[in-house]
Amino acid sequence: MDVTELVKVSIILLVLATGVALLSRRLGIPYVTGLVLAGLPITELLSRRIGLSPTLVLDLFLPILIFEAGINTDVSRLRSTFKPIALLAGPGALVSSAIIAVLLKFGLGLSWIPALFVGVILANTDTVSMIAVFKDIPVPSRLSTIVEGETLFNDAAALVSFNLIVQVYSTGSLTFIEGIQQLLFISLGGCVVGLVLGYLSIPVFARLDDALSSLLLTVAVALGTFQVGQFLGVSGPVAVVVAGLIFGNFGLSRNTSASSRITLLSFWEYASFTVNTFIFLLIGVEINLVTLWKTLPAILLAVLAYQIGRVLTVYPLLAGIRWIDRPIPLRWQHLLFLGNIKGSLSMALALSLPTTLPGREVLIAIVFGCVLVSLVGQGLSLPWVVKRLKLSKFSEVQQQVEELQAQLITGKAAQDELDSLLKSGVLPKAVYEEMRSAYQVRIAGAEKTLRELYNRRPDEVEARNGKSSKLEAIRRRLLLAEKGALNEAMRKRILSEEIVRGRIQTLDEQLLKLEDD
Repeated sequence: MDVTELVKVSIILLVLATGVALLSRRLGIPYVTGLVLAGLPITELLSRRIGLSPTLVLDLFLPILIFEAGINTDVSRLRSTFKPIALLAGPGALVSSAIIAVLLKFGLGLSWIPALFVGVILANTDTVSMIAVFKDIPVPSRLSTIVEGETLFNDAAALVSFNLIVQVYSTGSLTFIEGIQQLLFISLGGCVVGLVLGYLSIPVFARLDDALSSLLLTVAVALGTFQVGQFLGVSGPVAVVVAGLIFGNFGLSRNTSASSRITLLSFWEYASFTVNTFIFLLIGVEINLVTLWKTLPAILLAVLAYQIGRVLTVYPLLAGIRWIDRPIPLRWQHLLFLGNIKGSLSMALALSLPTTLPGREVLIAIVFGCVLVSLVGQGLSLPWVVKRLKLSKFSEVQQQVEELQAQLITGKAAQDELDSLLKSGVLPKAVYEEMRSAYQVRIAGAEKTLRELYNRRPDEVEARNGKSSKLEAIRRRLLLAEKGALNEAMRKRILSEEIVRGRIQTLDEQLLKLEDD
């Protein structure tokens, strides 16, 4: 496809995406589901067939999506929900892959290698639709963090497992011990690459004096980290996840002006939105409805298999988590099961299947059919599911508290920026004092109202605010900060391990008593 034709195709896709955005908002359907449905007939409008390139998805689109998610993920929240995330994205993904592979082997008569390939591909969850719903319908922040965290590490786990199966298929042998060693090497190696490149980028970022140069650096870090990881034979996605988390939590927060942060975060939000737009449109373009109709029985069996795999991992794993962490409410588990949507990575991996694999075209059709069924069926029902499970509880008091918190956050951020402008000599002291006092009046009013809300009788707050309170989330952050300080003091040998362990146990008991936020 030459440049002129590529530009024409891009224009058609962008115009179509704009129309889908307008219609999906009016009809109340998820944007990504609308894109897939719009992409189904688009091939007829084009002179040449276009499709979803696995190389484009894995080498360009995936690093952008992972890095954007990483820089917007709060490490402290990720740390507080790490146990359920680790269970779902680690053992959960492996067990689910095995269950799907067994069901497809005996249900469709596949040999073990093709069954394992499809098992790994369909065990991967694409939660873009779930996050889009969460933006419109507020859900508990801990649930949202679990979903986002599982997505971050689930993609990496799927790629690592897929590459191991490719190695088994190519070499014909891989013992269990060798497989574990490879898995650890690829995963831990990816973590090391991400740590090194993430931390190395921070001092370079601090020395750049304009937002556009900083933006170029973040793009280089995102794409370069993935390629370095792949070149060294470790997991590129894991490396990008770690680099994004480090850069977003330690790079952006240090000596970065408000305008630079806004420029960077806005760019990455736009990049992620654009990539998702093209991916889901191209998913619709890639799907051939005639081929899917011919393989419909196999597709329906595969859908049943991956749903069974999800049921047998989500509920048992999260039921037992109460022994090591705060329990996960049953309604949350229902959403994690019903939101088991397949997306771009599943299709990219299907297209990456070895060309010599027996029955490759049938396997691709099965995966494509599962992606279409999940995006349309589960994607359209997801907002209804969230409301039906009564996960969205946004009371008047919550709304009032968040508005006051917004006033505090924005007012204090503006004051910090004014301090910076005064220190750098940009702003005269008289103007600085006048503007700062105006913000101080706003901050003082918000603080006074918040104090009155927090000092209300507990039963009054309980009655007006349901069973949860914003104060619970603040208490949780304070307790987590205390735990972090104790661990740091023990690491520096300021406090003995015996004292620290006792204090941490007390803090954990207090955390378990708090309501989920």
